[in-house]
Amino acid sequence: MAKKLTLVTGGAGLIGSQIIEDLNHNGNTDILVVDHLGTTDKWKNLQRNFFTEYYEKDQFERFLDAGHPLLSEISEIYHLGACSATTEKDATYLIQNNFHYTKKLAEYAIAKNIPFLYASSAATYGEGEFGYDDKAPIETLKPLNMYGYSKHLFDLYAKKTKIADKLIGLKYFNVFGYGEAHKGDMRSLVLKGYEQIRDTGKLKLFKSYKPEYKDGEQKRDFLYVKDASKISIYLLSERKYGLYNVGRGMAETWNDLASALFNAMEAPINIEYVEMPESLKGKYQYYTCADMEKLTKVGYPFGFTNLQDSIKEYVRLLSLEAK
Repeated sequence: MAKKLTLVTGGAGLIGSQIIEDLNHNGNTDILVVDHLGTTDKWKNLQRNFFTEYYEKDQFERFLDAGHPLLSEISEIYHLGACSATTEKDATYLIQNNFHYTKKLAEYAIAKNIPFLYASSAATYGEGEFGYDDKAPIETLKPLNMYGYSKHLFDLYAKKTKIADKLIGLKYFNVFGYGEAHKGDMRSLVLKGYEQIRDTGKLKLFKSYKPEYKDGEQKRDFLYVKDASKISIYLLSERKYGLYNVGRGMAETWNDLASALFNAMEAPINIEYVEMPESLKGKYQYYTCADMEKLTKVGYPFGFTNLQDSIKEYVRLLSLEAK
């Protein structure tokens, strides 16, 4: 039997569900979805997509351990499943879920010659003291939280064991878009801000505690989920192996994001700057900007959606959902 199934782990998540939607648009519904739904509303992301089968992560891991016949049908893997909470304190859980599980799946893919894409993270860059260059050595990077470190561990493992050039690793930057409502505190400021403005008419941003940054002038590389999906599908379908940044290569401020959000909601700008929680102060990135030269050099042809247009579309989708 010819292999035909596309495996998407984390397929009910923000990026995973968008990838499945785009694969559907490309005519592919032969998709095996794996996730951990728990008590969240993540299941709603499954409703908009078409796929062959769904399994919970624990059950699929048992299939992997047992060499289940279903595995022989897998033709490519998008491994996006992970605990993505940057505030998660259970380091043991993060190591098991984000590092060991990824190792197991990657080793299986390589043994069976299955193209494998996995989610790393811009959180691996830490404070950015060594820049945000996906061509630079990764050994010196110092993530600021355990989530970032759990992702960094696999990047290091792949390099050390010389399997990195047989995989596609993606360091996603600040991805936002439709399908993130289940993420609780990890939702983007676009969604949190939409709800704040809708309910109170104002938006809260953290004050700055570094003199070189004014309040709200901390910068991020914001990326629309539809662009994150396009990049992911392009790299896997074209077999462009390696470790890549996935951002826009443009740092914009929280104030820029707030302005775009107020404009999209046709509301007057009303920002309140609030104290940052003590627990975040030492782990807060003041600046991220992806070096995108590597993606450009491998021929990625689609460009990026600007912040204003992506927020406008996202707000429209949220408004339609609310009706």
